[in-house]
Amino acid sequence: MKQKICVVDDEAKILRFISANLRSVGYEVVTADSGEELLEKYDLISPDLILLDIMMPGKDGFYVLEELRKFSHIPIIMLTARSNPKDKVNGLNLGADDYLTKPFSLDELFARVNAVLRRSQPSLTDATASASSVIETGSLQVDVGSKRIWIYDEELKLTQTEFSLLEILALNLDKVVQHESLLSEVWGPQYRDDVEYLRVGIARIRRKIKERLKEPEEYIVTYPGLGYMLKSVVAKLD
Repeated sequence: MKQKICVVDDEAKILRFISANLRSVGYEVVTADSGEELLEKYDLISPDLILLDIMMPGKDGFYVLEELRKFSHIPIIMLTARSNPKDKVNGLNLGADDYLTKPFSLDELFARVNAVLRRSQPSLTDATASASSVIETGSLQVDVGSKRIWIYDEELKLTQTEFSLLEILALNLDKVVQHESLLSEVWGPQYRDDVEYLRVGIARIRRKIKERLKEPEEYIVTYPGLGYMLKSVVAKLD
């Protein structure tokens, strides 16, 4: 079955260009010319990935991204003609999986799309991990097989990118995973020096975990200039 990509942009020329080229390499493509149209038709469209322009009249891409993240963890790549680093960080903070600045080459577009979709597929991060592996630390459970996270037996919702990060840390419990390794594994080798992606992703995971935890324990430890570690924590009984 073809993977379905929804392209959202108010410029018809860009919609046609991106859509035609994605179809040429085997993707099913649907389009929306506004954020409002995407939100209205989201359930009907049911895409595997969204390419979402930021600068649109009416509801801009940031607003639409924030609304989508209230109920969906679908992979989203932001598109923009602006190169302001603050826009990039804002998009990542709101839950975007990647960020692509116009103009971009087709090779770069295909690489970003393939990388994000790859993260949404069953992980091969640890070939020795059983399909039913559950890694536990404190009140946190990472189910590698089902790609689900639990805290106090209540599911914690993460985006595909966030899960990939936490999964790698969980599979290397009590071991420091270097920045370059995390970036290469989750985003791809071309991102190995883009630490901003990693900082924002880890911060979002920490925030979601802390919102649920009763104990003040820090699960993810930062090793400045080196990497991150998910440490073993003893669960506290009520």
